[in-house]
Amino acid sequence: MSSINGGRRCAACKYLRRRCSEDCILAPYFHPSNPYRFACVHKIFGASNIARMLQHLPVHKRAQAADAMAWEAYWRVQDPVYGSNAIIAHLQHEISKAQNELEMTRAQIAILQTFQQHHNQTQPNQQLQAFWALEDKPLFLPDLPHI
Repeated sequence: MSSINGGRRCAACKYLRRRCSEDCILAPYFHPSNPYRFACVHKIFGASNIARMLQHLPVHKRAQAADAMAWEAYWRVQDPVYGSNAIIAHLQHEISKAQNELEMTRAQIAILQTFQQHHNQTQPNQQLQAFWALEDKPLFLPDLPHI
């Protein structure tokens, strides 16, 4: 049994129903408490391919490679067609929406600042009422009633 796991088989050896040797290359990266992680990686890459990839890497890069394989495999199991690309595309879309909203908000701020500069002599409430009268709908407070 592997001393790395405190005498227990790693998730890979447990999944493959084999003994976990002292020099098991998979033991440090597939802890027995998370068998689903190895199951996903095994389903997508195969145990021998995982072991071969890890053996060809320097020791200091193996953990990062195992994590990358685990995340890619997890998303490939979740979405067999697009894999991790689906979540990446979704997040890029969310970023794009947020950037557009930020641009609109900055434009609204510029409009309000311009409006404020031109109407400094009026009361603050009158300024806001005049601004709302120009638009059918508030620009940046859509759920609030008109003042």
